[in-house]
Amino acid sequence: MAQSEFDVVVVGGGPGGYTAAIRAVQLGFKTAIVESERLGGICLNWGCIPSKSLLKAAEVMHMMKKSKEFGITVTGVEFDFQAVIKRSRDIAGKSEKGVQYLMKKNKIPYYAGFGYLKNHKNGILVEVREKDKVTDELISNHTIIATGSRAKSFPGMTIDGRKVLSFMESIVLDKLPESITIIGGGAIGIEFAYFWNAFGAKVTVVEMLDQTLPQEDKELSDVVSREFRKLGINVLTGTKVENITVEKTAPNSKTEKVKTKVSGKTNDTLESDIALVAVGFTGNVEHMGLEELGINVDKGFIKVDKDYITNIEGVYAIGDVNGPPWLAHVASAEGINCVEKIKGIEVPDVDYLCIPSVTFCQPQVASVGLTEKKAKELGYEIKVGRFPFSASGKARAIGETAGLVKVIFDAKYDELIGAHICGCEASEMIAELTLGKSLETTHEQIIKTVHAHPTLAEATMEAVADAYGEAINI
Repeated sequence: MAQSEFDVVVVGGGPGGYTAAIRAVQLGFKTAIVESERLGGICLNWGCIPSKSLLKAAEVMHMMKKSKEFGITVTGVEFDFQAVIKRSRDIAGKSEKGVQYLMKKNKIPYYAGFGYLKNHKNGILVEVREKDKVTDELISNHTIIATGSRAKSFPGMTIDGRKVLSFMESIVLDKLPESITIIGGGAIGIEFAYFWNAFGAKVTVVEMLDQTLPQEDKELSDVVSREFRKLGINVLTGTKVENITVEKTAPNSKTEKVKTKVSGKTNDTLESDIALVAVGFTGNVEHMGLEELGINVDKGFIKVDKDYITNIEGVYAIGDVNGPPWLAHVASAEGINCVEKIKGIEVPDVDYLCIPSVTFCQPQVASVGLTEKKAKELGYEIKVGRFPFSASGKARAIGETAGLVKVIFDAKYDELIGAHICGCEASEMIAELTLGKSLETTHEQIIKTVHAHPTLAEATMEAVADAYGEAINI
């Protein structure tokens, strides 16, 4: 079999992989990409993009329910759940075609199959395998592993893909269950809870820790829990799942129920039609030759240094496969940073304290930097400012007054070290504060920047002003 030689071979075509490949071509590298499934990876096909389509549909349903607030009476509202799912799948398909176009535009050869890595005298040999047959052999000077991650389960919580689901099965579930138990109150669990509730399902969220969205500032996650309970979602925090079983409702019945035994603040057995297990991820590191090559893997993730280099020369790992944070934009940033360093460009390391995170339920939650609790644990003397959306004219006008903007400054140096938003359009609003944090902005620079009125973004300016006793509208 003829072997093709490349400067860079990227194994994995998700946001990290295809971004790294494009940047490599821009820098003059002869580059190829290997992907076993659909280009775009989990994010474009099964996660970020299609889930936002579903969540928008949920927002529309909630808006229909409260339309009387705006003087509009809507009667006879119906929904076609299969059509809701189909729209999300269509959007995922268009996204995949978009990545295919980017590969063609940048003249990046795309090899369909699993990448299996072997030593070669001229670098790394990447065998492209399909159904255990080697279809192509690629020799690479620099091999970037970007194979992503998959849902993780624990003993007693086995995902069967039928009644006990991961996010992969949940996102294409075209029949609305009457009742659902969600194990895990992180971003995925919370987003699905909001979606299913909007269409009338009975939803229970079980979170082992004392707050939903455990990575977020508790003050904001408490807002989400409170708003969810108003919607009728049963939120159980401080509650551990002991086991999940699937049982027939009667000895000769074809109907099955999922029974989730929980303990802690709540001791009960929860019964539902299905369960979603959303308790974390593990890296896709199997069947790639990593063990034979001697690449260090720890607890399901490839170990790398700050430049994403593994212990094997010429092999790198970016994105979910090297561990948290499991975010598409982190994978993309790491891909660009990795390739630029391979080129020898002097670029700063990715600053993980300037990485925004977002949960796209309503109210949305977005944050960057340290929480108030973490800042105190690290010994910072801090100034904290808050501005509730209930005091925002724009928020009142659009009927979205839940939540707040919260900012945290280092009192000694007047530097923004954390920002947290819970409310409508938080996902868009966080960009200003992320940029401000990356530029080491002071409070004065933000409050002296004139913000358009009336906008939700004014809440950012007011929260910053509040930290220094200069707020006008509260």
